[in-house]
Amino acid sequence: MKKYKNLVFGGIQQKIFNLVLYVIILMMAAYTVVIVHQAGSLGSLVTDTNSRQKAAIAESTRQIMDAVISQSMGQSTQMEAYIANDLFEDLADTVNMLGDYAGNLFHNSENYVAQPYALPDPAQEGTITVQLLSEEGLNLNDPELAEQLGLVANMSDMMKALYANGNVNSCYIALPQGAMLLADDHSAGKYDESGALMPIPIRERAWYMGARETGHLFYTDVVQDVFTGQIGIMCALPVYHGNRLAAVVGADLFLDNMAEAVAGTGGNGSFTFIVNQYGHVVFSPMTEGALRVRDPAEAEDLRASTENGLGAFVESALKGVTGVTSVTVDGADYYMTGAPIEKVGWTVISAVSQELAQQPTVMMETQYDDILSGAQSAFNSGLNQARNTILVLLAVILVLGVTGALLLSKRIVKPLSVMTNRVQSLGGQNLQFFMEDAFRTGDEIEVLAESFATLSARTLQYVDQVQRVTAEKERIGAELNMATDIQASQLPRLFPAFPNRPEFDVYASMTPAKEVGGDFYDFFLVDDDHIGLVMADVSGKGVPAALFMMISRVLIKSHLQNGETPGEALENVNDQLCESNEAELFVTVWLAVLQISTGKGIAVNAGHEHPTIRRAGGQYELVTYRHSPAVATMEGIPYKEHSFELNPGDSLFVYTDGVAEATNAHDELFGTERMLEALNRDPDAEPEGVLRNVMEGINAFVGDAVQFDDITMLCMKYLGRP
Repeated sequence: MKKYKNLVFGGIQQKIFNLVLYVIILMMAAYTVVIVHQAGSLGSLVTDTNSRQKAAIAESTRQIMDAVISQSMGQSTQMEAYIANDLFEDLADTVNMLGDYAGNLFHNSENYVAQPYALPDPAQEGTITVQLLSEEGLNLNDPELAEQLGLVANMSDMMKALYANGNVNSCYIALPQGAMLLADDHSAGKYDESGALMPIPIRERAWYMGARETGHLFYTDVVQDVFTGQIGIMCALPVYHGNRLAAVVGADLFLDNMAEAVAGTGGNGSFTFIVNQYGHVVFSPMTEGALRVRDPAEAEDLRASTENGLGAFVESALKGVTGVTSVTVDGADYYMTGAPIEKVGWTVISAVSQELAQQPTVMMETQYDDILSGAQSAFNSGLNQARNTILVLLAVILVLGVTGALLLSKRIVKPLSVMTNRVQSLGGQNLQFFMEDAFRTGDEIEVLAESFATLSARTLQYVDQVQRVTAEKERIGAELNMATDIQASQLPRLFPAFPNRPEFDVYASMTPAKEVGGDFYDFFLVDDDHIGLVMADVSGKGVPAALFMMISRVLIKSHLQNGETPGEALENVNDQLCESNEAELFVTVWLAVLQISTGKGIAVNAGHEHPTIRRAGGQYELVTYRHSPAVATMEGIPYKEHSFELNPGDSLFVYTDGVAEATNAHDELFGTERMLEALNRDPDAEPEGVLRNVMEGINAFVGDAVQFDDITMLCMKYLGRP
């Protein structure tokens, strides 16, 4: 051991120094390896985490946008189809009313006096008049033709009233001889520039030929009105006297507003177009390509299109409501959804460019890439700076010793380890990355942590938006469920309904197509020896129909209990409902009052389905007779009463059109024949069993198809005095 000044070589002091020196060198070497490995792992972890978070954000954004597009497009398309379908249903109702009136004229012509008729008078322009039009060369002085025209002229007031109501743009009745009476306010338009009355090839018009050939209600394609030049559709119905075509009645509906509305949807990558039953585009904002409007003779049947998915989608949209579908048209990709206009077999289709729909996701990914690029650059810069600092620190550590090295390593490594653990814990519902004191280092680590916090906060904003939309849907669903309970509570539903009356047994049920429906039934004692029976169907669906149903039920019951006959009751209820029927709803009603002691009854059928009766020991059969008009269609309508009698053991079954018109997946109707088969499966069953048999028959036929109409039934078994 040697000493040199204050230094000792070869002694304990040197060994301790060597030991400390070796420990410091080994620690620094290990520390260097750990730092290098940790930095590399952290870089890989950050890159991998960023990639996974970017994919998760992009997928979440894409799912949210798909849900928003699907909901908004689906609801708006179905609403547009629903509104359009109402227009065509109103047109059909008008034509059916004309047909009923005309049929009555021809079947009871001896009861009517010939009414005057006249050619168009230009001085009456702007005034609603009924005008005589004919084909070229027709002899209007022919006695037989004049007699027929005088008979159908009895419809003049009705046609003028229907035209004035504003639902049609003209209504008319045409005779097979080539003459017609037409109601509108365009008298001057029937004359050419020389002042001569223009002949009309009536029997060559599409509406006349279509009604005559099909034998039932017929809608034309979209055509241009011969007098006004406006775009519209015509609805016609043949009227027969025996087996002979007696006349064709019809009405026009101008569709210029519909065309303008559809034309205004173009722009910003989204638009709406309408396709008719032949696959032809009838309204569209597109001026070129496969979706433009063409002349019917040149129009392309989109159902036969070879473009990716277009033909199959149009075929599906004409049959029912579709989900959002990816379709290629003219080389461009679109999301499309369709809803049928069932009355005329058309469909409304909404389309939005996939490029437009994906813009939010693309913008999100671009913003994320920009933020990530800046953060990655800052991180790499900080990492290089940290490496240089480590080299300096190594020299300092050699001087400061093990304590300084440990403190410094802890200062550098701990924030990164905490951040790494926090990033690895992100996932599922836990997407929020919070700033902690451990990250507030004032260097690149704090910058990286703030970047993570900003991205996670934006992600939660999207999640919160989805939650708010979901909560709103749940609130609306709860309110509709409450409306369903209120509606159900208004109808008799405690059975047996009259346990103290052994003379009869009655049972009824209603299954609404939506949360609330427009069908209703009722049965109640008018007095001790009379029971009232009601089966009705309000036009339309949903809450408006349910409210109209409740008002109609209360009025009918009130009038019957005031001692009025079924005909008087419906006549008064009709006038009351017409007073403030701004929604233009109407209700078909089968109403009867049965004398319990004798089984004799009086019934009125206001546009409703035919009832069925089973005689004791027999089978259920339809009882058909001429209907009166539906209630709330026109004031002052008389309602014809029909007498019937039930003997002990007889049963009566009444229902709404939801039974016969229940549709399966192949668009086949259940029909009255299948209904009778279900009734006669066990004709001796009690009323509750009868309704159960019919419902089982409907469910077996319909399968998984969607119920589009309310299903309401009532059965009464008459037992007589015990």
